[in-house]
Amino acid sequence: MKKITKLAIFCGSKTGKNEVYKRHALELATIMAENKIELVYGGGKKGIMGIVADTVMGKGGIVRGVIPQMLVDWEHQHEGISELFVVEDMHVRKRKMYELCDGVVILPGGFGTLDELFETLTWNQLSLHDKKVFILNTAGFYNHLLQHLDFLNQEGFLWNDLNGLMVVLNEPKEILDHL
Repeated sequence: MKKITKLAIFCGSKTGKNEVYKRHALELATIMAENKIELVYGGGKKGIMGIVADTVMGKGGIVRGVIPQMLVDWEHQHEGISELFVVEDMHVRKRKMYELCDGVVILPGGFGTLDELFETLTWNQLSLHDKKVFILNTAGFYNHLLQHLDFLNQEGFLWNDLNGLMVVLNEPKEILDHL
């Protein structure tokens, strides 16, 4: 397996209601910085996104953000990171993030996070890229989704085995086994 040196994190621009979401974001970001893994993320300063970026930067790591112009216009960009790419729209944002990373980690989040997860899985299935996909299933956040993905597989709607498409982690430290 190719060594992972740059991870894209897809996650919420909100922190959610469970404190463990923030704690896992902080732990993952610390692991990344300590292992010299660059962060590629959505360029925002709020929510779990901001926690991950601030933590990696605070521990001397490299953070590259990719944000669409419309969010800059709303003043949501993080101005204290290593590099910020301002792009035309959300589609260009995802493509740029894929280009910059070796693997993807999905943390808790909303519609945007799910969109990024499904596009990454679809692109892997279509062999448009072969980025490793990790789902951090913090406090069972993705249990229902994982059950539904298994159902899709059982019903014959997936081309690939789910285990080949993604790795489910329950704790941030488990990623160390895959770097």
